[in-house]
Amino acid sequence: MHHQIVTEYWSKPLAEWAAWMRTAKRAPGTIYQHTYRVGRLAERHPRRSPWTITLDDLVEHLNASEVAPSTQRAARTSIRSFYSWAVAVGRLERSPAALLPPVRVERGRPRPAPDEVTTIARFHRDRRIPLMVELGYRAGLRCCEICRVHADDVERTIDGYALRVLGKGRKLRVVPIESDLAASVLERAEGGWCFPGRIDGHLSASYVSKLISTALPERVTAHQLRHRFGTRAYQLGGKDIRAVQELLGHASIATTQVYTLPADDAVRRAALAAA
Repeated sequence: MHHQIVTEYWSKPLAEWAAWMRTAKRAPGTIYQHTYRVGRLAERHPRRSPWTITLDDLVEHLNASEVAPSTQRAARTSIRSFYSWAVAVGRLERSPAALLPPVRVERGRPRPAPDEVTTIARFHRDRRIPLMVELGYRAGLRCCEICRVHADDVERTIDGYALRVLGKGRKLRVVPIESDLAASVLERAEGGWCFPGRIDGHLSASYVSKLISTALPERVTAHQLRHRFGTRAYQLGGKDIRAVQELLGHASIATTQVYTLPADDAVRRAALAAA
């Protein structure tokens, strides 16, 4: 993400909106993403107040760059949230974003990371990275969750070890993990953060993503580790989509349904078997 320069017309409203979201206990990552997306609109109209923006301006902004439909949908969500707040607190009588059309996003396909990623990562010279990869690959954690793993998050249950994960929207979930992974977390954390940093005591999600990418093959992303976990959890765990939804921390089961589709390699095997 590039460094934003927001003029005085927008800086105070954005700061007030961010404070309102903090009061509502929105997650720091959510607040950052929302304000960043509306900040892109602010950069397009630096000499105008946000209260003078029209529906036509918003439509033009959303269509101004070639981005993925999911990115455009996220921008629409943030803009609608900003102007809904403005109406709620009396800055506007009516939201210019209320009539923005929904953005259609095609249902995705699972893109699980290849099995060899853990072998590759195991020999990385930065000894933090193998564990980061394991947490994505074997526990399905997002980068924003990996960066916040703490020794206190590991718990012993009657069935074995589990990891308490504070996910998007500050929703807590419990992910069962194997004893060797639990031991690795506890050994590295030494009673504190697993990946300590200078901001908030732990590394940032973006830096964790950057570190993981140095250990992955070309065109394989950190998020594909989570895809691998979700796909295998569905295929090998009795095809219980509700259980996979809980493990991944998805608010909507529609998001989890991506993992019910056969992976590309499974489709290829089926096609070759039928040939």
